[in-house]
Amino acid sequence: MLQVSELYVYPVKSMAGIAMNKAMVTDRGFQYDRRWMLVDENNLFISQREVAELALMHVEIVGEGLKITYQPKASSIIIPFKAQTDEFAEVIIWDDTCMGQFVGKETDDWFGRMLGIACRLVYMPDNSLRHTDSRYTPDGYIASYGDAYPFLLISQASLDNLNSKLKDALPMDRFRPNIVFTGGEPFGEDLMHTFTIGDVTFHGVKLCARCPIPTINQQTLHRGKEPLKTLAGYRFKNNKILFGQNLIHEGSGYISVGDELNVIQLNHEERFFI
Repeated sequence: MLQVSELYVYPVKSMAGIAMNKAMVTDRGFQYDRRWMLVDENNLFISQREVAELALMHVEIVGEGLKITYQPKASSIIIPFKAQTDEFAEVIIWDDTCMGQFVGKETDDWFGRMLGIACRLVYMPDNSLRHTDSRYTPDGYIASYGDAYPFLLISQASLDNLNSKLKDALPMDRFRPNIVFTGGEPFGEDLMHTFTIGDVTFHGVKLCARCPIPTINQQTLHRGKEPLKTLAGYRFKNNKILFGQNLIHEGSGYISVGDELNVIQLNHEERFFI
């Protein structure tokens, strides 16, 4: 049996995730997932690729909003769920441009002090519709400020397989998935075309091409060559290192740790085979 073993929400893009026992599926992914994002002076997104210290921003969902704590300075701030300004701008994530609402000057100043850079926090309002990559998904699907899709799926068997080849085993947080499951063979997620969890139907649309973030230790910020060096030896295709499956979905509702994944259809296109 394939069974959900871990669920993660990342409210602020590239900051630490939150492990959930139960998560609400909305039209653009899990509730709160990547609805906030830091941008630079040109309204271009900021990630751990440029500012590894974002990994040390720990996020909690509290009654009035997000509590963000910068661990090295033990300093915290509450980000209200509702942005405190009427200021909007076009913000840039990779090849996409979409609307963002600035959260507030006090928030911007706090992040600037903690990180030592000029930055502003933006929120994705409900009327900001960022469409998924049309090369891999039909029209009508949307995403938040994640890299391109509403969900990332990884099996525990895949990580176990990778760790069997590494000198030092790595935790799942290196790969920033939304849904982790147990059961099945390593990389079984590659071939999942359609599956259900509860009342939600998911479709695997693209194997996830990995950037350098998995090489960053999320606690110490040390950058190494692994796991990309090892993955390149057996998970390399079309000049990309692939680990995990990007998903779109239909339906809404809660999914929980312990829920069963029911596979309905497998992928047969050549691009899903490594």
